[in-house]
Amino acid sequence: MENKDSLILEIQKIIDFLALQQKDQANQKLLEVSNLLDDIMDATENDEDLVEFHKYQILLNHLNIKING
Repeated sequence: MENKDSLILEIQKIIDFLALQQKDQANQKLLEVSNLLDDIMDATENDEDLVEFHKYQILLNHLNIKING
């Protein structure tokens, strides 16, 4: 699943920005990845894939809380 691999890499970039305490960059990347995930989920018809992508959505929500308080 190519979308999953690219999604994981993009989420890792958010985590890296947080580790470097670059919250503005982390927030910008978070917005980009959230939009990407929304697009992927909209195009996905397989229920198993939707469950998998929902896990990433939860992770992005937690990262949003970490970034924006």
